[in-house]
Amino acid sequence: MPVRRSDVLAADLARPTFHLKRLPAPDKLIVLNWIMSPPAPGSGGHTTIFRIIRHLEKNGYSNRVYFYDPHQSDHSYYENIVRRYYEFQGPVDNVDNGMRDAHGVVATSWPTAYAAYNSACTGKRFYFVQDYEPFFHPVSTASVLAENTYRMNFHGITAGRWLATKLQAEYGMTADFFDFGCDTSRYVYDERVERKGVVYYGRSDARRGFELGIMALEIFSKHCPNVEIHLYGDKAGPLPFDYVDHGWATPERLNEIYNRCFAGLSLSLTNVSLVPYEMLAAGCIPVINEAEQNRLVLDNPFVRYAEPTPQALAAELEILINAQNAQQLRQQAALSVSSADWEQAGIKVNSAIRRAIQAGYEGASPRLLSSLIE
Repeated sequence: MPVRRSDVLAADLARPTFHLKRLPAPDKLIVLNWIMSPPAPGSGGHTTIFRIIRHLEKNGYSNRVYFYDPHQSDHSYYENIVRRYYEFQGPVDNVDNGMRDAHGVVATSWPTAYAAYNSACTGKRFYFVQDYEPFFHPVSTASVLAENTYRMNFHGITAGRWLATKLQAEYGMTADFFDFGCDTSRYVYDERVERKGVVYYGRSDARRGFELGIMALEIFSKHCPNVEIHLYGDKAGPLPFDYVDHGWATPERLNEIYNRCFAGLSLSLTNVSLVPYEMLAAGCIPVINEAEQNRLVLDNPFVRYAEPTPQALAAELEILINAQNAQQLRQQAALSVSSADWEQAGIKVNSAIRRAIQAGYEGASPRLLSSLIE
């Protein structure tokens, strides 16, 4: 279990915890406590969190990081990753040591929501939701405990519209959303490179449909034996077709791989990943499984959808390999995400946090407001 039994027992949702809220003084920084699992280099979820943190730091916030770590790993090791890989210079502590008072406390995954709920520190509770995490587990205690966190009366800030819509409709949760961005300084279309392959973002966790992707590529390899197949993400081991295994790759390396490929395969059975936008920016056309959440979040005319069968996915890749207007298609695809930077996402998160912290005090007396300002 990724959550402590004691933390679940302490969180009695039938008797909601009241968290005292403090308002920031007009000339003071807004202080946020971010609770997160210890990160590994290259974690997509942590990359998005720290992108947002960096934007907030430039716009009147002071951020603190607290690890929620039931396994009691080496704190200094993960703190070093936060410093070196994610370039965060603020305080990094463990939630078990207690959190200092703040204007906002931000849970970033379902186990961390229990820590945010149980903590006695002041601060409006936020939930930075990047996926529907009950789907990470088979129907079980873990899936139920994950679902229960959406009933903690936190203010949701979600990656994409689909999650905000789902949480509002099914749990009555207040939620704002931000649109995905793309780091177009790293992912760039290079028309000089000869394209010879397709690329697959392969992750072994169930929500990325790894087995489905491999079966699609097996069919594709028989139909297009002269096309190179590139895999990155988790190491795949022996497969029923030849491929280049890149494993974990830096953004710079990924840009090179994308620019060597006509098309890419990126499957998302829950919320969509950032990969399709990265592929588009490099002129690599992404093939995605047909799903409501994928269309709602991506909303891009150059993404190609196929039914989630090996045959349909392979056929869509083959169509792109044989496209007559391939170069024009790649150029237009890259242009379609040229303005999708992370600045707009940061602006929306900043606005949502400020509104939520101030909510309920419009028109309050100066005396009351002064007693709450910190």
